[in-house]
Amino acid sequence: MPETTTKVLRERGYWHELDAEARADLLTRGTAAIFDPSLREGVLEIIEDVRANGDAALLRALEKFDKCTLTAGQIKVTEAEFAAAREEVSDELLAAIRDSIAHVRRFNEQLTAHGDWSFETAPGLRVGEKVSPIASAGLFVPSGKGSYPSVLIQLAVPAVVAGVPEIAVIVPPVPGSGGKVDSAVLVAADELGIHQVFRANGPAGVAALAFGTETVPAVRKLCGPGSPPVTCAQIEVQRFGTAGVMLLGPSESLVLSDDSADPRLLAADLLNEAEHGPDSTSVLVTDSPELLAKVQVELAVQLEELPEPRRDYARTALGRNGGVVLTRDLAEAAEVANAFAPEHMQIVARDEQEVLDRVVDAGEILLGQHTTVSMANFVIGCPAALPTSGYAKVTSGVTANAFRKWTAVAKADRAALEATAQTVFAFCAHEGFPAHANSVRARLQN
Repeated sequence: MPETTTKVLRERGYWHELDAEARADLLTRGTAAIFDPSLREGVLEIIEDVRANGDAALLRALEKFDKCTLTAGQIKVTEAEFAAAREEVSDELLAAIRDSIAHVRRFNEQLTAHGDWSFETAPGLRVGEKVSPIASAGLFVPSGKGSYPSVLIQLAVPAVVAGVPEIAVIVPPVPGSGGKVDSAVLVAADELGIHQVFRANGPAGVAALAFGTETVPAVRKLCGPGSPPVTCAQIEVQRFGTAGVMLLGPSESLVLSDDSADPRLLAADLLNEAEHGPDSTSVLVTDSPELLAKVQVELAVQLEELPEPRRDYARTALGRNGGVVLTRDLAEAAEVANAFAPEHMQIVARDEQEVLDRVVDAGEILLGQHTTVSMANFVIGCPAALPTSGYAKVTSGVTANAFRKWTAVAKADRAALEATAQTVFAFCAHEGFPAHANSVRARLQN
C-alpha cells in the first residue's frame, strides 16, 4: 500500500484479507454505544421519571442536563417566540428554508400521488388497500452540536404531506442560552404551520412524546436523529406501544470510487459527514491504491482547514471509526457497501450504473461528484433522515410513507364465496377451526 506523509484515513487493508473480527470492527459502528447497558440504565431512569411525573420530570432533566431552570409554562414555545424568531432569521436563510421545503415537498408528493387502489383478483372477488395517515407524530430535532432546521424540514414535510393531523416537535434548548429554542428551527416549523413545539432534554423529550405530559401530547409514532442517549430512548419507549424508526444516528457515509475520481473532491466528500461528531463514521472503498494515496494527501490538507471541534470530529470519524477498505475490483467494492449498509453513499465510477445495480443496501445513493451529501441533506428533496448502523438492510429513510398506513379492503360476491369455499374448508380441517368453516358453510346453505 502506498505510503503518505500523513494518513488521515485509517487503512484497514484489503477486504478479502480481513478476518471476521476486523470486518466486525468496521461494520458494527455505533451500536455498542447505543446498546450499552449502563447508558440504557440511565436512560430508563429518565423515561420512568417522565412517565410517572410528567412536566416535573421534563423540568428536572432540563435543569440537570441542559443547565436551565424553567417553569411548566415555558415548556411549550409561545406565539411571541415564533414571531421573534422571524426577526432573527436572515432573508438568505429564510429563502434557503423555503427552497428546501419546496424540494422535499415535491419528492414526497410523488409518493402520495396514488392513494387507495383495488382490482378484481378473481371473478366476483375484489381486493385492494385504503391509505390513511397515522393520527399523530412526534419529531425530535437535535440541538447539541449546532442548529438543525434542515432536520426539522426533513422530518416535518413528509408528515405534513402524508396528512398527519397532529404533529408535535421536541427541540432541546440551544446550549448556554437559558432555554432558547433555535430561531431557524422555529421559522421552519412556522412555514409548515406547526406550532406544537416543545423545549425538552433529548431522552426526556422522547419519553414525553411517548407517554404525554400535562403539556406535551402523546403521539403514536416518533422519530428523529440524535445522540446515543436519544436513540436509546426511542428504542426503549417502543416497549410501551409508541412506534419508532430504527436507527437515525450517529451520522455515517461511504464513498465507493474507482480511479476516475478527482481526489480533491473525494476528500471533501469524505469530510462532509465526518465533521458531524466524534461518533460519526466516514469510509472510502476503492480498488485503486494510487487513488488512496492521493486522497490521503488531500485529506491532510483539507482537514487542517476545518475549525475545531469539527476538525477533531472528522479526524475520529476517518480514523478510529471509519477509514478505507481496498478491494480487488468494483464488484467486491459493492459487496463491502452492502455489508456496511451506509446511511449516505456516493458512487464515483466510470460505469456508475453497473455499480448501482449491485448495491441494494444503502439509505441513499448519490451518483457522481456533482451530487454531494450536503446537497442531499439540505435541498435535493430525497430523504436525509436515514437508517444508520446497518439498518439500511431492513428499512428506509423518513418519507411520507413513514407516516401513512395501508389497510387491506376486500369484497366478495356469492360466486366468489362458492369458488373459494373448498380452499377454506381444507385449511379449516387441517388447522382445526370448525367455526371458521361454519361461517362459510352457513352462507352456502342459504
